[in-house]
Amino acid sequence: MAEKQLQNSDKMQRIIQLLSTQKAKLFRREYLDLHVHEQAQIFAELDQTLRSRLYRYLTAVEVGDMFDAIEEEPEEVVKYFQEMPISYAAKVIDEMYTDNAVDILAYAQNKDLTHYLLALPEERSAEIRSLLHYEDKTAGALMTTEYVDIFASQDISSAIKDIREEAADAELIYYAYVVTDDNELIGVVTLRDLLTNPEETLISEIMTDPVISVPVDEDQAEVARKVRDYNFVALPVIDYANKLVGIINVDDVIDVIDEENAGEYSGLAGVDTEETPEDPFRASLKRLPWLVILLFLGMSTTTLIDHYEGLISQASILAVFVSLITGTAGNAGTQSLAVAIRGLSDSEEERRSGWKTIISELSTGLLTGIVTGLTICVLVGLWKNNWILGSVIGVSLATAIIVATVAGSIIPLVMDKIGVDPAVASGPFISTLSDLTSVLIYFNIAHQFLNFFINA
Repeated sequence: MAEKQLQNSDKMQRIIQLLSTQKAKLFRREYLDLHVHEQAQIFAELDQTLRSRLYRYLTAVEVGDMFDAIEEEPEEVVKYFQEMPISYAAKVIDEMYTDNAVDILAYAQNKDLTHYLLALPEERSAEIRSLLHYEDKTAGALMTTEYVDIFASQDISSAIKDIREEAADAELIYYAYVVTDDNELIGVVTLRDLLTNPEETLISEIMTDPVISVPVDEDQAEVARKVRDYNFVALPVIDYANKLVGIINVDDVIDVIDEENAGEYSGLAGVDTEETPEDPFRASLKRLPWLVILLFLGMSTTTLIDHYEGLISQASILAVFVSLITGTAGNAGTQSLAVAIRGLSDSEEERRSGWKTIISELSTGLLTGIVTGLTICVLVGLWKNNWILGSVIGVSLATAIIVATVAGSIIPLVMDKIGVDPAVASGPFISTLSDLTSVLIYFNIAHQFLNFFINA
């Protein structure tokens, strides 16, 4: 792996050197020999001067192919269009797949967007305008309009001829969608279907129907689940009249899955994991709000411990086990929280009811609490030679785990009901609640048996 990275680094430096020394022919030959993904990686390392030179050496078609592979955020990529002459930028956009172009142009300034659309061919401009109207993070915003469609009345020979004509502009040709004269989606055939049946066979005889599809306003997370569940390479998108308006490819779904996972992790962590500012001051400003909120929430636990100061002064051994009980209960609550949030992200068909989730987590909490409680009871009893102390610690830990596990399953359900993102709000709540309940349970049980281990 290290050797491969070194080779890639050497290759990148070689390309940049050719560009820097203005050796256009050598640059074109070596750069265009690379995979578009590698081209995009090198492009991201160039400064504006070298990028301007690249635009002169490469055609808009070649740059458009490379822009389809760029992994930078769309709001950053749109700035590259501003460096190009408007006519050149329009040609690059015209060469890109529609869904990729729309993702980027959604961040363009209105003045620039108008210039690009006016410079595009009329049909292409209208196509991009229509897609820009769809709400972000929906099927309509994800889809591309470059697909292959055929008619049920055709035979395979005729259909393949049409597919050949459309293939150059289509983003994917594995599926051919069967439509009516009004573009209503009625079936789908795969390339395998077309190649394994006699040429005179009618499409209506081999097409699959009904077709699994999604409406244009479907949430992107639901689109990703459907592609995952059915193992599709692409998914058709329909309007309210069941007319085919586009398709969503699996590569776009992979991006959605990455985005959704990063969003949930960012919410739980209280920081945007997708952005890593190099400036410590900016990084601090992004992280401080959650830290300050959690600081105030943590004061409630500190206040509760202060309430039991007298108890701790009489039996200082109790202080030794506070962090063990709160930490273990917090871990159990976080595990339950993760299961509950994952359940809420399932589709309606797969999602369990709230009560089933709570009962399941209660049963799990009982089992894990009892086993963990018995374990710590034996360990503390042997360590301190005080089985009453061991029993107090064991019962407290078991009870705290059960309460935290149930709370971890309830809090996300409540957050979801009131319209708050469970992934964002549940983490701080379960952390604070498990600390509070653990301390309360521990010291109340300990108070009942104070005389048995006051000198432990």
